[in-house]
Amino acid sequence: MGTAAGDGLVAAAEHKVNLSARRPFVEALRTGLAETFFPDDPFRGFGSRPPAARAWGALKYFVPALEWAPRYTLDKFKYDLLAGVTIASLAIPQGISYAKLANLPPIIGLYSSFVPPLLYAVFGSSNNLAVGTVAAASLLLASIIEEEVPPEDNPQLYLRLFYTAAFFTGVIQTALGVFRLGLIVDFLSRSTITGFMGGTAAIIIMQQLKGMLGMKHFTPKTDLISVIHSIFQYRHEWKWQSAVLGICFLLFLLSSKHLRKKKPNLFWVSAIAPFMVVIIGGIFAFLVKGNEHGIPIVGDLKKGINPLSISQLTFTDKHVNLAVKAGFFSGILALAEGIAVGRSLALIKNEQIDGNKEMIAFGIMNIAGSFTSCYLTTGPFSKSAVNFHAGCRTPMSNVVMSVCIMLVLLFLAPLFKYTPLVALSAIIVVAMIGLIKVKEFCHLYRVDKFDFCICMVAFIGVVFFTMVIGLGASVGLSVIRALLHVARPNTCKLGSIAGGDVFRDVRHYPHARNIPNVLILQLGSPIYFVNAGYLRERILRWVEEEENACKIDGQELQCVVLDLGGVSSIDNTGIGMLVEVHKNLDRRGIRIALTNPRLGVTEKLMLSGYIKDTIGEEWVFLTVKDAITACRYALQRSRSKDDGEV
Repeated sequence: MGTAAGDGLVAAAEHKVNLSARRPFVEALRTGLAETFFPDDPFRGFGSRPPAARAWGALKYFVPALEWAPRYTLDKFKYDLLAGVTIASLAIPQGISYAKLANLPPIIGLYSSFVPPLLYAVFGSSNNLAVGTVAAASLLLASIIEEEVPPEDNPQLYLRLFYTAAFFTGVIQTALGVFRLGLIVDFLSRSTITGFMGGTAAIIIMQQLKGMLGMKHFTPKTDLISVIHSIFQYRHEWKWQSAVLGICFLLFLLSSKHLRKKKPNLFWVSAIAPFMVVIIGGIFAFLVKGNEHGIPIVGDLKKGINPLSISQLTFTDKHVNLAVKAGFFSGILALAEGIAVGRSLALIKNEQIDGNKEMIAFGIMNIAGSFTSCYLTTGPFSKSAVNFHAGCRTPMSNVVMSVCIMLVLLFLAPLFKYTPLVALSAIIVVAMIGLIKVKEFCHLYRVDKFDFCICMVAFIGVVFFTMVIGLGASVGLSVIRALLHVARPNTCKLGSIAGGDVFRDVRHYPHARNIPNVLILQLGSPIYFVNAGYLRERILRWVEEEENACKIDGQELQCVVLDLGGVSSIDNTGIGMLVEVHKNLDRRGIRIALTNPRLGVTEKLMLSGYIKDTIGEEWVFLTVKDAITACRYALQRSRSKDDGEV
């Protein structure tokens, strides 16, 4: 029997852990930075190309239009033309509506749908994204800026701060893309975005009661209590004419959405429905002189393309902090929405988009937009979904949309002066209803209660406090959850299944059998100063429980095997924890064996002397099975020695 065990040990020794592998510090640092900031390795394969080809490849990477434009065909243009005209019909009412939502002149919404899409077509990597203004970012910007600069007190400064916020948004987004810091956006989890968008949609819907009722005065605050109080405080301003017309528009828009769900091929009906509401509403208001009979209208819209606004950017000490704050929060939110929408649509077509390229594209178009009388733009879900279903093939659909908006600005803008405000409110309400995803809330509750709490914190925070508080509280809770996973990593006891070749968590596989005299533990996270104390206590508790179980069976615990395959890294405190555990177990006469440590972990354990001076190189194994074989062999030798002495 001893011979068999010895043969098993020799066989196991043929596959040893490589303890001699070393990486120079520079190489280790370079590898770590590359995996952190360049996980997609965008320039792989460039080294074998001639210098001219490498330069052209790098240029195509930063300017994606150079990739698809040379292969562009008339057949593709047919689809892009249809998609571009379709999203332009949606961009006109949405641009005016969201500008009014942000308390900006309506023409600014049209300006923001002209210049940014042209730039995105050059620098964007998504074939499906349609660029424009978004409701959530519009309201967020307004809620931040009007706290210090009310639009009714100083409309010019208010507008200039929107331009300045767009400039800082562009700078931040470009910097995040250039320095490959897209991981910051990852802190906005899907649960956070779902709750935030739902809460924002609820508040926006409530705020549209101002337009639906034809009111002139309203609260600048966004919380539910203030909105409801304002509605009833100015109830003497309610206009039944606006309410009746608004209900008619709502029924028409909701019917078009219902038709799209029943017959997906008729998606274009719901796409042009908002534009039809604007046209019909404008004609009706013109014929009945609605402004004189309880139906307020948009007012004058001047012709002409975007005037330059670079001289209007405000960098004074008094207001620059406000612009930076507004630009940062709205920019991160816009990035999260735009990249999420782009990835979702690309997944359907089995395409890929580069998040860092998207950040650079968003940043460039927002910087240029701030110079040309635009405020923040990104890739809104509603417009991008219409672009996708319309059959777009390339970003050229954004160019078509931009050309359509240019024609409107040059020739047709004054015709929209009679657009009823109630029509814009109805368009916004219907667009926002789809953002309150009750089914997603229920799904989160069933699948992950903590995710549901993160979602609800964002929703409740936005609805009852402010958008910044709701977003910040939800992100904070998400970070706390991530820290808890790091501070309290999952450590499990392994048992043997499939004849002793496979080892799995005994709680997951209750039929897995224990190995006599051996405790196998799997550590599944980086071992840092944050969790080192917890892991020490958890390992020793497992050991104590196993010792008690062994005593009941008349045996003794002889060996503890630590499976380090899931430990991606370890710091000095973690190494110190392993030393303490070794000393504690050594006093009890229990050996420690390590299995499958990764390269970075092995390097540090060797350099610290833990493997060589503390446990010995012979107690580091490639697999758990090898470690158990060695433990049994050592146990048999110990018993044989004891029998010989007797």
